[in-house]
Amino acid sequence: MGRLFVKICGITRQDQAEAIAALGVSALGFIAVPNTPRYLPLSAARWLGSLPGHVEKVGVFVDQDPRTIATWVEAGGLTAVQLHGQESPEECRQLGEWLPGIRRIKALRIRQPADLEAAHLYGDCVEALLLDAYHPQRAGGTGQTLNWPELAHRSLPLPWLLAGGLTPDNVLQALSYLQPSGIDLSSGVEHQPGDKDLDKVRRLLQQLGSQGWQIASALPQPNQGL
Repeated sequence: MGRLFVKICGITRQDQAEAIAALGVSALGFIAVPNTPRYLPLSAARWLGSLPGHVEKVGVFVDQDPRTIATWVEAGGLTAVQLHGQESPEECRQLGEWLPGIRRIKALRIRQPADLEAAHLYGDCVEALLLDAYHPQRAGGTGQTLNWPELAHRSLPLPWLLAGGLTPDNVLQALSYLQPSGIDLSSGVEHQPGDKDLDKVRRLLQQLGSQGWQIASALPQPNQGL
């Protein structure tokens, strides 16, 4: 089937981060947003630097100050940042100047196919996009799925991740409609917010492997977008 970037997000525990990395996923995600269910305070995240170098470390931010993001990147050894708020193209561009070499993933919350038009505003100021389900109060990790058939055959200007309510049980169905560069799971592979279920992560990878998917070590470069 090809190669797929697999990110497990909302990790809060060192033992689980190490175990999930050992299973062979592409990336681990850490929520740097206070007052959210999977928040990992930077003061409690000093262990990020000891994680294996082969796995991407992605910090998730929502409309946060560039200095805060830069502090996280430096202290946590992040390789990418995921911007899950209302960050403008210009703000994304400026962040790239602050953090050269750090990949930027802009999340878009999709209510209807027309919302995809916003993707084209970010084509030259981030390295990848992420499509998540819209929720009026929460920026992510809601467990709600996108309408996959509605989004089929829509083109995007960059490599992109599919998020929003993915689980080991529905991921193959989602991939039968869509052709993302990668997938991002949080609530679909946990016991409760921030407490991951390693058996579900294993089952996710087994499901993908059963259909011939190989796990990508990195996102495609922007010029390889769909």
